Amino acid sequence: MPKPAHAPTPKADHLALLAAGIARRTPGFTEIRGEGEGNRATNLFMRQLKEVAEQEFGAGCSEAKLCGTNKLALDFYFRDEATAVEIAFGLRNPNSEYERDVFKCLMAMDRGCAVRRLLFVSKPGAIKRQSAPGQKAITEFVRKRFGLAIEIYEIDGTPEDETRGCTG
Repeated sequence: MPKPAHAPTPKADHLALLAAGIARRTPGFTEIRGEGEGNRATNLFMRQLKEVAEQEFGAGCSEAKLCGTNKLALDFYFRDEATAVEIAFGLRNPNSEYERDVFKCLMAMDRGCAVRRLLFVSKPGAIKRQSAPGQKAITEFVRKRFGLAIEIYEIDGTPEDETRGCTG
């Protein structure tokens, strides 16, 4: 994921590294928690990431409501890079938000928003889980039909997060 020194790091990739930093400072980050405790931990993580993202990129990059008058929103959107970022810690689970998040990007595109890349930031196991035939078929379909590239970046709170690559 890191770019050569001469090329600026895309904002989405930089956001993934910021998320990895928060994960490193979060004890038990990869532990599977129950519904209540897990939701509270995720909400705290998202508050911290939104705060850091606002400091780094300015206001307006989080909770992008690009899907119309419904309540659907992209976690982060960088208009100048036509990139959406979804923090999807459940992506490693059999039932995840993968299809819903892809669909949110397609809805935003249908409303005239440029989205050429969707970067999922998730916990370990997401890449393997999303390599299943169904998810691969969705990834390939939206790439061919809509020009939307989907990548997954796993974070587990270790220093190796900074050099871990994406799948696409």
